[in-house]
Amino acid sequence: MDNKKILTGIFDYIVITIGTFLFVMAWTSFLLPNNMIDGGMTGASALLSMVTGISVDIWYFGINVLLLILALFILGRGFGIKTIYAILLSTALFRVLGDESMRFLWSVEGEVLYVGDGILVPIIGGLLEAVGLALIIMRGGSTGGTDILALIVNKFWPITIGRFYVMADFVIISLLILVPGHSFTDVVYGYITMGVCAYVLDLILLGKESTVQVLIFSSHLKEIGDYINQQMGRGVTALKAIGWYTQEDRQVLMVMLRKTELPDLVKVVKEMDEKAFVTVVPANSVFGEGFDEMKTGINKKKKK
Repeated sequence: MDNKKILTGIFDYIVITIGTFLFVMAWTSFLLPNNMIDGGMTGASALLSMVTGISVDIWYFGINVLLLILALFILGRGFGIKTIYAILLSTALFRVLGDESMRFLWSVEGEVLYVGDGILVPIIGGLLEAVGLALIIMRGGSTGGTDILALIVNKFWPITIGRFYVMADFVIISLLILVPGHSFTDVVYGYITMGVCAYVLDLILLGKESTVQVLIFSSHLKEIGDYINQQMGRGVTALKAIGWYTQEDRQVLMVMLRKTELPDLVKVVKEMDEKAFVTVVPANSVFGEGFDEMKTGINKKKKK
């Protein structure tokens, strides 16, 4: 069993390494050489690099370290070693792949990856970025940045994490128009990259739905429920059920999750109980804490 966990852990880091390479390559090969950006803290780092002349990897590393420290004090939680590994590896790869000596990997005229049609650059960049992020997320990692900031903001303001992502990306990309030498066309390319990345990431991780309802049938419900509640910060509901064949009373756990949280849950459930039975159903609308706010529209006074 220990050997199996070790091999699984090694496989996780191999996949995260590949995902991180693809994620960074999307930026260093396609977006940055063509003066394009996407959202997130990587986009903010690229934006700051254009303004200050300080390399992207330094801004990327500095912002993430600051956010990790803030999260430790404000949220009182740690972000796994896989997230720290992905951040450190991303920083190193931004320095290596972004160096002039790696120009043969850049999508610029005269090189192998050159794309003549400008509109294809943000599409390819967004696609590559999404595949890289999906690989990282599916193995329990994260690139930090916006993920951490969203949790911090959500702690103090009633804004959903998903909505924060959209707002942050929109603002970061829009600010590109203020950088000398850039036009509204570059901003539009940024929106295209953001849209392609978000859409493809959704398709890879789960499909078009952003939230899922999970039912867990297991003989280790207490351990699983405690993990969901304490480590994932999600509410869990225990439903009473009767096994029709045995006619015995039992409980079933029901939990609502964001699509990006599902791989982590499935992995933990499998580790705790290989015989567990898990069902996943897409949820079109979920209202409440940690999800979307209930909207009832504007109240109109009835005329007498």
